[in-house]
Amino acid sequence: MGLFDQIVSAIDNPNQQASSSQLGSIINTVQQLSNNQGVDSSQTQTLLSTVGGYVRSALQQQQAAGGRSNAEAIVNQYSGTSPNAAAVQALFSPAQQQQVAQAISQKTGINAETILAMLPTLIPIVLQLLQSGANKQGSQASGGGANSVLSTFLDSDGDRDVDIGDAISLASQFLNRR
Repeated sequence: MGLFDQIVSAIDNPNQQASSSQLGSIINTVQQLSNNQGVDSSQTQTLLSTVGGYVRSALQQQQAAGGRSNAEAIVNQYSGTSPNAAAVQALFSPAQQQQVAQAISQKTGINAETILAMLPTLIPIVLQLLQSGANKQGSQASGGGANSVLSTFLDSDGDRDVDIGDAISLASQFLNRR
């Protein structure tokens, strides 16, 4: 099951944190950020997809170092729709932030400095999307309390079903039909 399917499943599950309003808030924040930075929608989707790939890699490293709970703790602590530089620092060293911005700039054509300015908003948004699969009682709950959306994101078999940009684009279409 793809990432977007997991998100829709989480929205339909009253025991998980996902909701249509949470998804709408994520989409609105992305649109506002794009408009404020003068980034068009196709660039925004590529930007989110690329940022999502780097977040996935960083969370997989956290999981390898400290287990699934380590990755979940970062998602739970730093997710949101407000800018949070600490979220970026939790995943990337200053040198890595520069490398990520340069790589994304090459893929999107967006200035690296603009990307660096956007990361404190983009990273928490990606984490917010991932947190949507957590149980309302907390993702650390015993007995199957794992975050299904985060699990799908981290355990991908490389079939590219975990694209954050695509998931947010599909979420926007999904909300428009509801």
